[in-house]
Amino acid sequence: MKIAIGSDKSGFAVKEAVKAYLTEIGADFDDLGTTDLAQVHPYYQVASEVAPLVQANQYQRAILICGTGAGMCVVSNKYRGVYAVACEGVYSAKMARAINNANILCMGGWIVGPEMAVEMVKTFLATDWCQDLEDWRKENMKKFAVQVDAIEDEIYG
Repeated sequence: MKIAIGSDKSGFAVKEAVKAYLTEIGADFDDLGTTDLAQVHPYYQVASEVAPLVQANQYQRAILICGTGAGMCVVSNKYRGVYAVACEGVYSAKMARAINNANILCMGGWIVGPEMAVEMVKTFLATDWCQDLEDWRKENMKKFAVQVDAIEDEIYG
């Protein structure tokens, strides 16, 4: 799995901790956001560079970190087939994958500390869509996916 990671200034410290973890486990990732605090990229620029790459399946997952996670999430979700979720804990990161099939994890550098962010990333990357769900819920999720595709077809043509 190829992973994109990016942040603005507010998410930089958390991003660096996540990068250290990804390096430690030998993950295939690229840092596409602010890499030097002397040349800061705003959240909307980072998200609008990463989300189309996820949309094109050049990256199967992405991790975006701004102040609250909300800005990266809003911008990322403008792209068809991109499902970004702003999470504040391990459980929400797991459910974002299991229930929503999220392909971008957004976090807030003002909200989540580096250790929590690493735990969230571990869970996000290790969880599959519908993992650990009851059979009835898995069936609902499959119906949900078809409905979401139809909504996207209607919006994007």
